Amino acid sequence: MRPATLTPPAPADVATGAPRSDWSTLKKLLPYVWQWRYRVALALACLIAAKVANVGVPLLLKSLVDALALKPGDPQAVLVVPVALLIGYGALRLSITLFTELREFLFYPVAARIARRIGLETFDHLLSLSLRFHLERQTGGVSRDIDRGARSIQSLLNYLIYNIVPTLVEITLVISLLSAKFDVWFAAITFGALLLYIVFTVTVTEWRTTFRRAMNEQDSKASTKAVDALINYETVKYFSNEKFEQARYDDNLQRLERVSIKSQTSLSVLNLGQSLIIAVAVTLLVWRATEGVVAGTLTLGDLVLVNALMIQLYIPLNFLGVIYREIKQSIIDMEKMFSLLGQHREVADAPGAKPLAIDPGGAEVRFRNVRFGYDLDRTILHDISFDIPAGKTVAVVGPSGSGKSTLARLMFRFYDVSAGRIEIAGQDIRSLTQHSLRQAIGIVPQDTVLFNDTIEYNIAYGRTTAARNEVEAAAQAAHIHAFIASTPKGYDTMVGERGLKLSGGEKQRVAIARTLLKDPPILIFDEATSALDSANERAIQAELQGVARNKTTLVIAHRLSTVVDAHQILVMEHGRILERGSHAELLALNARYAEMWRLQQSHSEGPQGSPDPAQAMERNVQTLLE
Repeated sequence: MRPATLTPPAPADVATGAPRSDWSTLKKLLPYVWQWRYRVALALACLIAAKVANVGVPLLLKSLVDALALKPGDPQAVLVVPVALLIGYGALRLSITLFTELREFLFYPVAARIARRIGLETFDHLLSLSLRFHLERQTGGVSRDIDRGARSIQSLLNYLIYNIVPTLVEITLVISLLSAKFDVWFAAITFGALLLYIVFTVTVTEWRTTFRRAMNEQDSKASTKAVDALINYETVKYFSNEKFEQARYDDNLQRLERVSIKSQTSLSVLNLGQSLIIAVAVTLLVWRATEGVVAGTLTLGDLVLVNALMIQLYIPLNFLGVIYREIKQSIIDMEKMFSLLGQHREVADAPGAKPLAIDPGGAEVRFRNVRFGYDLDRTILHDISFDIPAGKTVAVVGPSGSGKSTLARLMFRFYDVSAGRIEIAGQDIRSLTQHSLRQAIGIVPQDTVLFNDTIEYNIAYGRTTAARNEVEAAAQAAHIHAFIASTPKGYDTMVGERGLKLSGGEKQRVAIARTLLKDPPILIFDEATSALDSANERAIQAELQGVARNKTTLVIAHRLSTVVDAHQILVMEHGRILERGSHAELLALNARYAEMWRLQQSHSEGPQGSPDPAQAMERNVQTLLE
């Protein structure tokens, strides 16, 4: 269970956090590996068997060479001894492949499953983080971090089981064999070379790690710049800023290029040093074995054995340097993903949180002395109190920046209030599970963002189990069915990235259809018809009023004509409620609401005396902002 905390999280740019130690990162994997411990143990057993067979090959090769040193005219030995050794040699070669493939069969599904599970947990955790985190994050960089992290987990596990552990087993077997069959100098030279090789590899790789981290940083930044430009493609085109975006992207690519060159140069230093150490060690061992053959203390087969063992050890050992480097890089790639997974949620279900319980009669919504600010030094809402009786409609009007949309965000519990409380059906929403709370609320937002999928998918997102006929019914209620039917692919029409293939009005009608399909007991209309033309607005407004009947509804609006039928209207300004009452009561009060009403009515006529809602809206917004 994730910790339930209301403490604001650290800044979303987790990339700037202090690097984890390698061991702390590896410890994160242990609980996942432990769940597959029996399968891993079998894989390790196959690994050891493969390496024992691998070391046995040079021993049989030595015996085969020695067996060929026979007296002339001894046909039985020539026919029997080498044939048996050759058969054994072939059997060992076959067993190496057999045990290696068994290890692959046993362990690869484990690595793939662990990588999938951690990647899914990270994605789920990101979806559970607060709105504050997602407003501050950089989509391109976070997406890149998750992709690299998920790949690095599987790579790391594969490197450890397929390369590191087998090489260590083989090193142990080779040194033990040299110690048992030859003098101490063979083992000493081998062990000394290995120790020097490991120290050199670790030291240089740690030095190169800074370049890898810098490469990741620049790679994420470059990806962020590219994704931002592509998402905001229309804005780039509006202002003819293609060259500017190219320059921003190229700036990061140039930095990435410089760091990658340093990384590759340091790699050459590492490879050269590793080859020098191995070459010196092999030369010394072969020299010692040659001296033994000349002195008669060693056979020709012993010379072949030493040479074969060192060649056999040299290949994985040389690769060990590459693998260690890749492991370090995988750990670096995992750091950011684990940092994302370690982000604490600002808004979390309280221990023992219960599902929202709503009576058949409906859900009353109450704001009680609510105070809230997105930042500690800036309060947005000041002591807000009002009720939305069950089955009734309350509208909130006022200029931009007065805190109207913040009310909706607090009802969805995207943020927790700084003081006071919000109740639904008499239950403090902080004591409820977020899932049940949000299932009970439907919203038509002012700014509609759609998935890059079909129109049917986006409408059905309101209730993913809905049948096609239910989707079409919701589209008809939102007055978009005729438009969908007129397209070549109908409901299978793709809407494009963030719905850019649709007009603003079409996107808003999709959002209305989506909410109608969800059919929740509580509705929020945040400028639900602001992007529609007058004819469609009147038709959909009537439809929304019908849908809102007997539902608890909060309407957020600039145009007062859309809220005249509300049971109560709240007039907000600077985060405070200035007036409240019905349309008639507020007009009779002849204060701020009446002033706004007269202002909008005076601007509702076009130059020729005919209604011009678009021009009126423009003037209203401009006047209210002033």
